[in-house]
Amino acid sequence: MRLKSLLICGGSLFVSLALIIGIAETGSHPSDAIALESGQPQTMLTAWSTASFPVENFQAYTSPFGYRNSPYGGGRQFHYGLDLAAPSGSYIRNWWTGEVVEVSDNTACGTSIVIQSGDWRHIYCHMQGRVVTQGGRRTIVDRQGGIQISVGHQVVSGTRIGRVGMTGRTTGPHLHWALKYRGSWVDPALVLRAMYNNQAALSP
Repeated sequence: MRLKSLLICGGSLFVSLALIIGIAETGSHPSDAIALESGQPQTMLTAWSTASFPVENFQAYTSPFGYRNSPYGGGRQFHYGLDLAAPSGSYIRNWWTGEVVEVSDNTACGTSIVIQSGDWRHIYCHMQGRVVTQGGRRTIVDRQGGIQISVGHQVVSGTRIGRVGMTGRTTGPHLHWALKYRGSWVDPALVLRAMYNNQAALSP
């Protein structure tokens, strides 16, 4: 899904991302959190043109990366991903081509999938379905959504890998999307902004 086609509340995705980044916590972050810099290698920038926005029927960003007040009480906590609200059952798309390295359904992340794409690891939480073992491999099965993905599968960018649900610890249907680069957390909003800028630059 090309980012330029997403319009949010009458404004462009870029404007919405700028607002998210503007209100994100600017204080100290855990030592393993990093930010993308405009001077990153050109190969990384051009690669964004093949990446996919991770959720269909997107409605709003409901919680940015960074420190926030816990929705369950208990004061401030660091939120390691970006929450993207969408109606329950909306399809989730793989951000970047890679290999499924983990599936789970027994943590606060709910039914989840982790995909490794080179130095990048992307994590998708609160999906519908459950995890079973088939042929000796752990597999996410969402029969109603037509989803069946196992550890070891190669999935290309834009592939439907699950559906938005409310599994795990959540207050409403959304995709919690988290990214790591070489083991360090990255703000997904900055990645989406880089994707948008790159795709806009490549448009005729």
